[in-house]
Formats: sequence, C-alpha cells, structure tokens
Amino acid sequence: MRFLILCLLLIPLLLDAKEPPNILLIVSDDQGYNDIGALGNGIITPALDRLTKEGTRLTNFYVTWPACTPSRGSLLTGRYPQRNGIYDMIRNEAPDYGKKYTDEEYAVTFERIGGMDLREILLPQPLKEKGYRNAIYGKWDLGTLKRFLPTSRGFDDFYGFVNTGIDYYTHERYGVPSMVRNLEPTTEDKGVYCTYLFEREALRFLEETAGKEPFFLYVPFNAPHGSSALEPEIRSGVQAPDEFKELYPPVEQEYQTVEKFRYASPAKVLTKPAKVRNYRASVTCMDASIGKMLDLLEDRGVADNTIVIFFSDNGGSGGADNSPLRGSKSTMWEGGIRVCCLVKWPEGGVPSGAVNEEFLTSLELFPSLCKAAGAKLPEDVTFDGFDWWPVLRGEKPSSRNTMFWKRKDLLAARVGDWKWVEMRGKGSGLFHLKSDPGEAQDLSEKHPEKLAELQQAFQDWLKEMDKAEPRGPFRDF
Repeated sequence: MRFLILCLLLIPLLLDAKEPPNILLIVSDDQGYNDIGALGNGIITPALDRLTKEGTRLTNFYVTWPACTPSRGSLLTGRYPQRNGIYDMIRNEAPDYGKKYTDEEYAVTFERIGGMDLREILLPQPLKEKGYRNAIYGKWDLGTLKRFLPTSRGFDDFYGFVNTGIDYYTHERYGVPSMVRNLEPTTEDKGVYCTYLFEREALRFLEETAGKEPFFLYVPFNAPHGSSALEPEIRSGVQAPDEFKELYPPVEQEYQTVEKFRYASPAKVLTKPAKVRNYRASVTCMDASIGKMLDLLEDRGVADNTIVIFFSDNGGSGGADNSPLRGSKSTMWEGGIRVCCLVKWPEGGVPSGAVNEEFLTSLELFPSLCKAAGAKLPEDVTFDGFDWWPVLRGEKPSSRNTMFWKRKDLLAARVGDWKWVEMRGKGSGLFHLKSDPGEAQDLSEKHPEKLAELQQAFQDWLKEMDKAEPRGPFRDF
C-alpha cells in the first residue's frame, strides 16, 4: 500500500518533468547589424529570416568587444574580457606587413603560444556535468596549444581552425596551416570551402546526437570575415563559392589596381561592388548551412525543445551593412558592438515573430543557458551577466543598466539610454541612444553632468576589473 501511495504521489512529478533543452549556438564573423534579408536590404538569408519568424529578434543586444577574440572569450565565460584575461587579440601583427613566418618562427609567436587562462571555466564544462554532449565546429580563436584547445576545455568534439582568420580554401592563415581535429593539426580537407566543412561536421553531429542525448552544438563560422591571405586580390575581400555569387547581380569590374594596399604597392584588389557581392554571397552560403541544421532538428522532432541562438561576434566590416547604426567593426560606435541577435525556443516560452528592445548582452548567455539546462553555475566565479529568459518571455524588463568596453585607447560606456564614446583621434561624444541610435548628435556640451556621470561609471568599472583575480595572458601578475 505504501508503495502504491508513493507511486501515485510521483505521477504528477513525472508528468511535469521535461527533457533538458538542446542548445544550438551559431556565431557569424563580422556580419552587419542589418544583414538579414527580413530587414529589407536585399541580402538573401532564408534561414535567418525563418528564425526571425519562429523566434525573437533582439535589437539592443551587445557583444563585449568590437573584434573577435575577446568577444568570443566572453560569450564562453560569461565574463568581461578584462575579468577573464582575454582583453586583446591573440594574433601576430607581422603578416599585416607581408611577413610570412617559417615554421620555426611561428612556433614561438604569441599567436601560437597565447590562450585563455586555464583557470577560467567555459560554458561546456557545467553543461557536461549535466550530461550534455558538446561539440564545436568552426573558429576557436582562444589558443592553439593542446591545453587551450576545445577538447581540453569541456568540448567532446572539435573540427575547425584555431586562430583569428584563414583563407577559406587553403585553410591557412597567411600561409600557416590552421585546421585542427580535436588535438591534432590536419590538412585533410584542404581545397574545400570551409563553410561546407563546418556544415558537414555539424550535420554529422546532429545525426548522431539529436533525439538521443542533450547536446550543446557551437558553430562559430568565419563567414563573412575577410580572407586571411597574403595576396591582396584575396585579402581585400571575402571568398565565396561561385554558386552563391551567381545569386546576386553581376559586377562590371572584379578588380582594380590601387597605389597601395597594406604592404603591396601597387596592388590588385577587389572593387567595391565585387567586395559587397562576395560578402553577401558568403553570408548566403552560411545561411544555407544554417537552414540544413534547422531542417534536421525538425526531422528529428527536437526543434521545439532546442534553444537556437544566432548573432555576430562584432559589428560588420568590408561589404557589411550596419545601418542604422554608426561605425563598424573595430570601433566603439554602435556599429562595432551592437549586433543583431535571434533567439528561438518554443518550449521555453520565447515568443515567435517578436522584437525585443531590452538592453541585453552576450554576457547573459552563460548563466541563461546553464539555467535552461538545469546546470549549476560554478561556485566562486563572478559572472557579469544574468538569466535572460524572463526578459525574453516578456515577464519583466532587463536588469541590465550598464555596459562598458575597452580596447586599448578605445573606450565606451552605456548607462541606461546614455552612451559615452572616447576614441582618441577617431571620434568621441555623449549620445542618447533611444532618440539617436545612429549617434549623430553629440550632447557633451549640453549635458556635461551626464558626461561626467558616465565617465565616472567607467572609472569605477575599471577599478572593479583591476581588483578582480588576475588572469593571463596579457595582465602583469
């Protein structure tokens, strides 16, 4: 009798128990704020358009840095770059001046030996403790030595490149082979357009995993980042397959000769129309890969309980369209740090076809995904984000009121609807974003008290970051 009563009491709990959600996190590289077809600029992105209809589009979403490495470090740690230690690029500058490293030279460069501090806990680690299978296919950018690679940091499977950019076909960064499978370098797929490779690996993983066990699949594409090649005619734009270039109007002239391009003088480079076409073609190719992933989730019957998140690692550059925002990648204007973000999770109550204008950032990902998965946040770790699901469901406003950015001498702070920018020699000012998202009207002289308030908030934030437990690889401790 006692056993029967116990079973009856447990029935409601069993009925209410839900399977943990799957997670598909897709990050593009240098994609413009307005570069989604549904927004009307003519770019072809049916899969991303589908996500805007089936999920929620965030219009006030920020990343933590205006370029790749620190931005990616933050989304995987939930911590400001200044707190997790990756507050600048892990890269070599010599190739910008035409230098091709020998194997021996490259082996001791910072791009080869730098990496995310091993004391930092990355998102796949707490998910793994909850039974998730974790995989990453694409751009890693947080260290190339074995101890820094994804499968040493909580991921079960990895195939991709390990630095900031590559040639899309040779998979080399300025002549250096850069692809790795798990812990071993590989040139097995040299010659194949890399977006197709990341698609192949992601679909294989979903075929093996979806519907069988909860998963975290991270697909950080390098599209539509410029090609990292030494040849100016390649490096001056984005490589894209002909089949996707042909979806756009032909250009009259592919190349032009300029007096100087970085280290070459004179140099053969892409024309502006060709650069824009190639950029758009690379986005459309990536979009086609995303569409196949979404279709597979539908076919496996797990789409409704899969969290799908898409955004760019920073603002667009090259052929990108960041309108109506000012600026682009590498700047502290909105066009460098505010990016379009799409979130879909039907079973989690995220509305379909909605636009959410709340102030949110990539720092929210770590705590939010752990919350959804029922994973425990690591103890004794200071996180800079919060659980965003009530905000996305429209149950309450965002608790975020501040955000700060620092890249060398490029500084910015947002407090409420106000933003202060200081980029020495590149522009500065105080702006009211709600009424002026394009940062056209500098209100510094009209509101000196507000300017002082934001500058003080920035200094307070810097002090907080300086007091944090120090992390490498840049900080002196």
